[in-house]
Amino acid sequence: MPKSVVRKKKVYTPPSDINPAVKGASNKPSPAWVPVSAVTLIVVGIAWLVVYYLSSQQWPVASWEYWNLAVGFGCMVASLGLLSRWR
Repeated sequence: MPKSVVRKKKVYTPPSDINPAVKGASNKPSPAWVPVSAVTLIVVGIAWLVVYYLSSQQWPVASWEYWNLAVGFGCMVASLGLLSRWR
């Protein structure tokens, strides 16, 4: 059986007239308050939900009824939003 021809790829060279993307503000470390507030929001959200369920839906705010779940999960979702910006 005949041997197949080996193809050689050309080496890619980027055009010289285009400048690479400028690395500036995106590489700065995040402020110290970002992870602290994110962890605080996670803890507050979990504590809110635990207190709500253990108190038979009487605490933290009885008049909010099931909106207490939205507050607890909202705190945790907000912390995920903060953690997505943490470097």
